[in-house]
Amino acid sequence: MSEVIDYKSRVSDPSSRKFETFSYLPAMTAKDIKKQVEYLISKGWNPAIEHTEPEYLMDSYWYMWKLPMFGETDVDRVLAEAEACHKANPDNHVRLIGYNNFNQSQGTAMVIYRGKTI
Repeated sequence: MSEVIDYKSRVSDPSSRKFETFSYLPAMTAKDIKKQVEYLISKGWNPAIEHTEPEYLMDSYWYMWKLPMFGETDVDRVLAEAEACHKANPDNHVRLIGYNNFNQSQGTAMVIYRGKTI
């Protein structure tokens, strides 16, 4: 049996907080983000972009960047919106969401740009 690793994520230490699966990995590169968008679109999910200040990342409310991109199949357009959100809010975490309209749920959600740590 493998040893369990304690990731030193503590509420009292904002710079150590982990907020989703990919946050335990190094920050995503542009190539990684593009692969995630391609996957999301290949599943037929509707992309959306959200952002929030790092100090509020554990809250359930994130700001929506425009409306979800219903029916969008152009990877470059989704990437351009994500980049625009990041440029407009450089200190914020930016999250990519894939809405599954069949199940009426989020098929995926991941932070693609990390904001400044406190």
